[in-house]
Amino acid sequence: MKTVIITGASRGIGHATALLFLERGWRIITCARGPAPEECATEANWLAHIPTDLSDSDSVKAFIAEAGKLLEGGQLHALVNNAGLSPKTPFKERLGCLNGDLEAWREVFEINFFAALRLSRGFASALHKGQGAIVNITSIAGHYIHPFAGSAYSISKAALSAMTREMAGEFAALNVRVNAVAPGEIETSMIQPEYEALIPRIPLDRMGSPRDVASTVYYLCSEDSTYVTGTEIWVTGGQHMY
Repeated sequence: MKTVIITGASRGIGHATALLFLERGWRIITCARGPAPEECATEANWLAHIPTDLSDSDSVKAFIAEAGKLLEGGQLHALVNNAGLSPKTPFKERLGCLNGDLEAWREVFEINFFAALRLSRGFASALHKGQGAIVNITSIAGHYIHPFAGSAYSISKAALSAMTREMAGEFAALNVRVNAVAPGEIETSMIQPEYEALIPRIPLDRMGSPRDVASTVYYLCSEDSTYVTGTEIWVTGGQHMY
């Protein structure tokens, strides 16, 4: 039986991804700042949900150690770096480069970028044993100036896209594939009512669902993509074309 680790799994894309892997017969280990989802207690293959602050390097180290004990020194077949932070102001002003707290930028980069690097390094040996895959969740906002997503979020996702390519080159020596999924406008708690104005820009004329993203993540972790690495797949309904 294969095992996957998924970050930010208490809601949204991460939660949908966890449920899909369970449906496909995988064992899962998850983390998030929030508490364990209800399914965690009822699904035998949901090995553990470990509350973790991915902005804190010590908390990340503790998660790697605890998850490593669950793996018992064995194989890990996939790591999904999904957790992300996109700060908003209470008055809906876009947080750009000229405004906002620089400490908030640091927290965004710790969660959106450095956590993925720390976790990928921390589980490299287990992924090598499992000839596994890493999937980083990036964003359409990492490639274009987004009208609502803040600069810190967008730049951190652009950095994660670049790191995906670098990791793909290095992790290939471990027989570990590294890819990314770049969602567009997905109906999660991060989406605010003003995002409805973006639907006319989407050729498929709708927002995506967390399941749309989860299915693509699963493909990149499955045996159907064993010759795919260094790739970023758009899940945007075609929005990225414009």
